[in-house]
Amino acid sequence: MQAALRLEAGLFLLAVRYLTHLPVPRDLASSDDLMVRAVKYHPAVGALVGALGALTFWSAALVLPVPVAVLLSLAVTLLVTGGFHEQGLAHAAEGLGAGRDRPDVIRVMDSAPLGVHGAVTLGLVLALKVILLSGFVGQIAGMGLIAGHAMGRMASVHVTATTVHARSHGIRKFVPKVTRDGYRVALAITLVSLVPLLLVAGIAATLCGCVGAILLAQAFRRLVLTRIGGYTGDCLGGSQQMGELGLYLGLALWL
Repeated sequence: MQAALRLEAGLFLLAVRYLTHLPVPRDLASSDDLMVRAVKYHPAVGALVGALGALTFWSAALVLPVPVAVLLSLAVTLLVTGGFHEQGLAHAAEGLGAGRDRPDVIRVMDSAPLGVHGAVTLGLVLALKVILLSGFVGQIAGMGLIAGHAMGRMASVHVTATTVHARSHGIRKFVPKVTRDGYRVALAITLVSLVPLLLVAGIAATLCGCVGAILLAQAFRRLVLTRIGGYTGDCLGGSQQMGELGLYLGLALWL
């Protein structure tokens, strides 16, 4: 039992190390197999990042205007993650916007400097987050951050489970980067992460937020499939951002 718990704790810490700049033990066991098994904890790491943003927001909102508190909360999440997913979104948008065909899209994502497509897309997404979160009342903004970050990571998990990798060849192309049990665990963690939002915003608003997250993330996935026939690491970042933004948009539509 203790060995199993140590394994799961190690998998969670691997997910933390992969997705954030938070300190973790340096002697963590790591392998391709363990990294795949750790994917189930990505939504939990997302909820943790969102919680840090929520704590920052609530603390700052006591003495500062709400928009400033929202900006500070987003700054904290960016510092914690190193802008990991935001960078992926920007590169994906640059490739999808500037690339002419499949090879060119992937080439631009990989090597081209950030241009107008990526900069404008990232700027609009960040601006929308600030505006939407600033419009939520009471505790909804903080709980929305927790739910949004968890849903965003779940969107990435879903892509790795259901979509082929654009760069892989042969049988590797069709091997999902998350196990079936891992997907179910990730989904369960995501649902649990929605409970705080459910308690403060109600079931209708929470469901509307979930629908928004699913629709926007799936629309991005469909666009990527159409252009390059699969996903890349940058596309996973874009999926996370679309899932998170979609939740905020869905909440705003109901509230």
